Amino acid sequence: MSAATTSRFVSRLTRKTLVLILAGGRGSRLKHLTQWRAKPATPFGGKYRIIDFPLSNCINSGIRRVCVLTQYKAHSLIQHIQRGWGFLRGEFGEFVELLPAQQRTDDASWYRGTADAVYQNMDIIRLHEPEFVLILSGDQIYRMDYGPLLARHVESKADVTVGAVEVPRERAGEFGVLTANDANEVTRFTEKPKEPETLPGREDVALASMGIYVFNTDFLFERLSEDADAAESSHDFAKDILPPLIGNHRIVSYPFRDVQTKAQSYWRDVGTVDAFWEANMELVEVDPHLNLYDEHWPIWTYLDLAPPAKFVFDDEGRRGMAVDSMVAEGCIISGGYVNHSLLFLGVRVHSYVQLRDSVVLPGVDIGRYSQLSKVIIDRGCVIPPGTVVGEHPEEDARRFHRTEKGVVLITREMLGQELPRRR
Repeated sequence: MSAATTSRFVSRLTRKTLVLILAGGRGSRLKHLTQWRAKPATPFGGKYRIIDFPLSNCINSGIRRVCVLTQYKAHSLIQHIQRGWGFLRGEFGEFVELLPAQQRTDDASWYRGTADAVYQNMDIIRLHEPEFVLILSGDQIYRMDYGPLLARHVESKADVTVGAVEVPRERAGEFGVLTANDANEVTRFTEKPKEPETLPGREDVALASMGIYVFNTDFLFERLSEDADAAESSHDFAKDILPPLIGNHRIVSYPFRDVQTKAQSYWRDVGTVDAFWEANMELVEVDPHLNLYDEHWPIWTYLDLAPPAKFVFDDEGRRGMAVDSMVAEGCIISGGYVNHSLLFLGVRVHSYVQLRDSVVLPGVDIGRYSQLSKVIIDRGCVIPPGTVVGEHPEEDARRFHRTEKGVVLITREMLGQELPRRR
């Protein structure tokens, strides 16, 4: 195919596709960060929410029919999507629809698993008459053009195509692990194995499912209906839908690689406190793997109106400055020192503060003389003057949540403060 023909082919496929973003997960491994919000609503990267990344991938891929399935503590997620993603034009057949758990089926239950969440909305899916259904996770950080994925699905005559990424063997047990032959046909799928199967000749790397699935619509409906009638099923795609299909239907993997270099593309599952901290810290590096400044692949979000960041005082020992850091709008660094950190909207850093290797969510106020290192501070916290975190592990663990890797998570509840108005 010529480039123009290929572009038209992909464009036809994207118009025939409905995206379902599964955004109802509890995200319990993020501990207190998801105590009052769904994981996809968790702030990330200075000004975004995690859900903005798969949504932006859809828009940038030319897919404008998207349904977001919500359940767990979804208020801030729903509010964010209503405010930031209402720019699509319904009269052109474009939309981002919210599908909260509505007990739409006869058994009147909440979503019991990822497959059940889709099954309960089959009547809505039918109304949109898609030829293909693209199912995405709402809690991962990556940039991906779904057009080539859809093209590969059609060209390979697959019943299901699974997005796949290489992960270190020691982390593979956190994911579904694929085994595929030279034709990328999936020959085995194991959910969260204790002994992950590695790639041929690469004992330190396994092939993991990204939780991205392309289904032919009719095939999807058949499988979901069968699963709904199975009393012993947990109604989960990775556990109950995919494994029985292998050997009986054509299941194809789609390796997530750079089109030009063939190198592994950026993908992060920020499912733990350590992973969340690490992924945010990567963004402040000189040459981060995830380029948020790419004008050709913007990350869309809801933007609060705020003035530019401000840095004040230039006295010895009281100089407002940030080095090797990202600082969002509305921040005021007032005589404090910020190093290798990421500050979200509206953070206040007062005089004589020393802040290093930290992720500070919106609206935090850090009092004078505080010394904080390797912390995540949740939205709206007021850090009392003179607070020291990062120097005494036992004391940090007693007062806050401290991970095995030494990251300290601080929330308002831990500080004995009332919840902020926004989560």
